[in-house]
Amino acid sequence: MEELTLRPLEEGDVPLVESWLQQDHVRRWFEHPEDWMAELGQRHGEFAWIHHFIVMHGGEPMGFCQYYDCYDAKEEWYYLPRSGEVYSLDYLIGDSNALGKGYGKKIVGLILAKIGEIDSARWVLAQPDEDNQASAGVLSANGFLYDEEKKYYIKHL
Repeated sequence: MEELTLRPLEEGDVPLVESWLQQDHVRRWFEHPEDWMAELGQRHGEFAWIHHFIVMHGGEPMGFCQYYDCYDAKEEWYYLPRSGEVYSLDYLIGDSNALGKGYGKKIVGLILAKIGEIDSARWVLAQPDEDNQASAGVLSANGFLYDEEKKYYIKHL
């Protein structure tokens, strides 16, 4: 298996991410691609608090991922009193030829390493669709535990 790396998203990557969001194997879990594209379009403004990356495999782009401070996201499935301690992540494998080969685990590991560079980071939360067993397995393989009461995965850093 060739090494995976992350590089910051560049303007020229946006059409590629958009094409990945339209693929059936991605769209099943990312149901509103227009919302994702709006966030990418405002990544230097309103959504500057989200850190976007392209996953590189053998020098070629094969996926997308991002992480963010949960405090800034203000999502409905959790409450946080302060910033800088709890983060969340999202990822997708755009290249359908790369599915089922263990790359999801490696991508999440790379994102966790990025979050781990933040001194104040203590926890990472993730809430994949309850039917997305592949993502649940990837999170578990990376040390996340499922909180039955809160219905999300959590990992202490």
